Amino acid sequence: MDEMHIQIMNGARMKNRRNKTVRCLILACVLLLSQCPIVSHAWDGNVYSEAEQPVDIPEIPLYATAAVLMDADSGRVLYGKNQDTAMAMASTTKIMTCILVLENVSPEDVLTVSAYAASMPKVKLYIQKGERYQVRELLYSLMLESHNDSAVALAEYVGKQYLSEELRGKDTAEYTVDESKQAMAAFALLMNKKAAELGCENTWFITPNGLDATEEITLGDGSVLSKEHCTTARELARIMAYCIRESPSREAFLEVTRTRSYSFHENGRSFSCVNHNAFLDMMSGALTGKTGFTNKAGYCYVGALERDGRTFVVALLACGWPNNKNYKWSDTGKLMQYGLENYSYRSFSEEGIAFDEGRLGELRVKNGQTSVLGDTAYTKLRIEGREGANLSNDLAGEWREGLLMRTDEQVKVVYHMEEELTAPVVPGMTVGTIEYIVENTVYKKENIITADAIDKIDLEWCMRQVLERFFSL
Repeated sequence: MDEMHIQIMNGARMKNRRNKTVRCLILACVLLLSQCPIVSHAWDGNVYSEAEQPVDIPEIPLYATAAVLMDADSGRVLYGKNQDTAMAMASTTKIMTCILVLENVSPEDVLTVSAYAASMPKVKLYIQKGERYQVRELLYSLMLESHNDSAVALAEYVGKQYLSEELRGKDTAEYTVDESKQAMAAFALLMNKKAAELGCENTWFITPNGLDATEEITLGDGSVLSKEHCTTARELARIMAYCIRESPSREAFLEVTRTRSYSFHENGRSFSCVNHNAFLDMMSGALTGKTGFTNKAGYCYVGALERDGRTFVVALLACGWPNNKNYKWSDTGKLMQYGLENYSYRSFSEEGIAFDEGRLGELRVKNGQTSVLGDTAYTKLRIEGREGANLSNDLAGEWREGLLMRTDEQVKVVYHMEEELTAPVVPGMTVGTIEYIVENTVYKKENIITADAIDKIDLEWCMRQVLERFFSL
């Protein structure tokens, strides 16, 4: 066989090999493109750090039938006694009345007193039908002296804005009792709406002053539901926490409730209001509070204390009856002292608690483009927000770094993450979560997100891979 024939045969063999290679590469493209979509699977509840069992909390001897010590920043109940039992709450109701008035109207507004407001029972300012007062003046009457007539006048002024155009334009002094009650009902609706927004499921407001009341509500199916004016110790503390920490009117609320005395002159008469919250002088850091009493509710109290970066709220229901007026101060002192002595701030970002981002590694991506045909694609992972100074985002959407905890408590960290993804993948996709848990409650949640973009395998990518390998032979 001459040299020319040998060259022809070698060329044919080379061409056959190239054709075979091309066919194989094309077949690989077809197989890749025909892959069925892969559903991502999740690892459910991998434990990063296990929490130890906490030591039992010692029982605190209290007079109150129901009581709560709460961390105002997280809403966590640090100590509770019958904390979810619905009970009458008397004039502690007025913290909700006060905050809603501040949030809905200006303290400089002037209102007119109705006959219905003037008819309220003691304790009262003795306002009279047709008299005009600044909202600010009646707020001090409401919170310092707990006047029932001032509460109704304020509630009518806010509530009438939700009535018909005719009643909105009518002078409140000319309101009939029924029209005044319509304005009161509109205000009660605002109270219950706010309570629902705060997660208070066992609270129901009927009056703005806390006088015992029951009402019947006809439901859509015709049945009648009987409701009482009530709350729970947990939810009363939650409302106070809102008033002092979250409300846009929190500074105005504190200004009113911390004032020791307030005097004003209106309608040819002089008035003087004195703050009856004895807790303000009991403990360093005492912030605010509101007392209450009815024959049904007994003595009630809700108050707050702020010290060393910690804010505690105490709520007491049915804390004695006459002649046990001072029981509420004893219980408040015990609970506040317990909080100060046993709870300190622990950051979720401190060593030994925070989830180590280095453990995340990479996540496999099915049908993802790679630099080499046949390789598996991976995307790197990171924790959302870790690039900033703040590490965590709590469930309410506000940045927080930690929680008030006892020394015997530990944080349990559990992470949930996808086992694999399916292309395409874009940076910032949420593929998992990290939860920081104390006593079975999640107090912090972080998102695990993708850091890279991975395109899906398509015909253009396949053909490019084929051509690169063909010309590299």
